[in-house]
Amino acid sequence: MIANLAMIVLAAAAPAAPPRILTLEEALATARADQPQVRQAAAATQAAIARSDQARAPLLPQVAGSADYQRATSNYASRPGSLPSQISGGSSSQSWATSNYFNFGLNASVLLYDFGQTRSRWRASQASAGAQRADERATLEQVLFSVRTAYFQARAAKGLVTVARDTLANQQKHMEQTQGFVEVGTQAEIALAQAKTAVANADVALINAQNGYETAKAQLNQAMGVEGPTDYDVADQTLPPIAGEDGSTDALLDEAIKARPELAALAQQVRAQELTVRALRGAYAPTLGMSTGFSDAGVHVSSLTWNWNVAMGLTIPIFQGGQTKARVVEAEANLAAVRAQADAERQQVRFEIEQARLAVRAAKAALGASGEALVNAQEQLRLAEGRYETGVGSIIELGDSQVALTSAAQQKVQADYNLSQARAGLLKALGRE
Repeated sequence: MIANLAMIVLAAAAPAAPPRILTLEEALATARADQPQVRQAAAATQAAIARSDQARAPLLPQVAGSADYQRATSNYASRPGSLPSQISGGSSSQSWATSNYFNFGLNASVLLYDFGQTRSRWRASQASAGAQRADERATLEQVLFSVRTAYFQARAAKGLVTVARDTLANQQKHMEQTQGFVEVGTQAEIALAQAKTAVANADVALINAQNGYETAKAQLNQAMGVEGPTDYDVADQTLPPIAGEDGSTDALLDEAIKARPELAALAQQVRAQELTVRALRGAYAPTLGMSTGFSDAGVHVSSLTWNWNVAMGLTIPIFQGGQTKARVVEAEANLAAVRAQADAERQQVRFEIEQARLAVRAAKAALGASGEALVNAQEQLRLAEGRYETGVGSIIELGDSQVALTSAAQQKVQADYNLSQARAGLLKALGRE
């Protein structure tokens, strides 16, 4: 009993294991594997490839087998143009007697030429599959951007927790110091009340910061596609400088035009629509096909009679009520719309690059300024604490200095986040994963 109690006490006294650390690379890898949007886009690509295979099928030979069995009466029924039963040797009597009839067949057909209609449709579907592949990559890049955004938001929230915790520790130190001054009579009791108020406010700020950090990690889980707890800490990582971030927009635009999956998808859509127009125009021309068949039929399986046939067919569209013309006009209009969409997307890419490049430049400048402001605020608090200890300064001056330090530290955290987020936006604008 005593031994068990001792084990329980030791277990309670043992320090808790530190939470695991989640790096940015781990978060991105998790999103690639688990994010439902990524899996959905991959499935859409597979479906597009399957549709391309379906469009190719009419170009290949079509072979089908058949087997029919029938048991029926053999009563003769005359019809206009048929021989009378007396001449044909049939009997006019009717009965319920039945007989077997077996029919086995094998038929094959192939499209010989249709002026490129089917082949153009197949190539159009291949281009559409290529566009879907590019869309899949665009989805992945958007997911990775969302993960980076959520990760750096969580990292900023973690930094704010540190600021709030440091602020609370400082306020508690100031309160204990003030309490000692009040006890010896060098400070009024109102100073202690102000110090206690500052501690309470700092405690509330810490609680809110911790809640914000947990919420940010929950958002990060959602961005990664993870259903699980938030019992981890994000690593103190930032995005390193990006090659070309200080270059001109035109230089970066050349890279983006080659790499952005949205532009690649639209280029494939333009190609698909051009081939669709070609296929529809081919509907004005004839279609030539060939078929062959083999059959084996009779009333007894042991004595069937075989036959073989081969045929060629030419279908010439003469008048279809203007349907083909209307389809061609519709496809040409769709082609013009996709081309305009591609032009608009190219302009949007240029804007995104310009916006991201300027954001990086501004964030770098703000980070330097916020770092200087933090150093100055730390020095201001150090001087205020020294004046307060010697009785020259007041509790108000000390409190103002602490507020200035907290604000400067929060600005530094925000500046770190802004720079990482701006670089994440530039990565996305350039089409880099």
